[in-house]
Amino acid sequence: MNQKISILILMLLFLLIFQSCGPKHRVLIDQRRIYLPERIEKRESFGVQYGVASWYGGEFHGRPTSSGEIYDMYQLTCAHNTLPLGTTVMVTNLENGRSLECKINDRGPFVKDRIIDLSYAGAKILGMWAKGTAFVKVEVINPVIEQIQWFTCQVGSFIEEIKAKDLAENLKNYFGNVYISRVETGNEKYHRVRIGQFETKEEANLVAERLSKMGFNVLITSR
Repeated sequence: MNQKISILILMLLFLLIFQSCGPKHRVLIDQRRIYLPERIEKRESFGVQYGVASWYGGEFHGRPTSSGEIYDMYQLTCAHNTLPLGTTVMVTNLENGRSLECKINDRGPFVKDRIIDLSYAGAKILGMWAKGTAFVKVEVINPVIEQIQWFTCQVGSFIEEIKAKDLAENLKNYFGNVYISRVETGNEKYHRVRIGQFETKEEANLVAERLSKMGFNVLITSR
């Protein structure tokens, strides 16, 4: 009898030891799958243009733009010949479906048949930096006003929802709080793949550095 009790005690101890030595990462994986609820922005659009986009960079970096702002090739700005300075536009590369929002703060381009000049950063995100030009859609939208400022890492923006979903699913293997933020205008729906809501830009920078090392072009944005 005592021998049976001893065996039962040993078995219980073995089970407790086995559970305590089990995989510790299960909770982390489950947490990593938690992501923010879908966010949809309604944006009023005022007009659409189709044409060729180009970009300008180093030789103009640090020089004043037509708006008086200093051109920073690493910011999301652009040049347009007719739209008012300060206008926010959604630019979509129709050759790969990528899109981004940028502000017009300069005049140009001064080459026939081109409708917009993007900054170096914009060209990188749209995937047209190496080629130099791309056929794009330019949609004028009203800027969004945030009640509370927070920062997020945007890894891609697409018209095609499937591309955004594929990228988001891939990122969920490495990051938490991966979600798709949708923008709906009067003409189009855009699907932006984003990671996190950070209280400071420094926190967002840490994630952006990881993404950059993985080969992604990352935009840190507060809108």
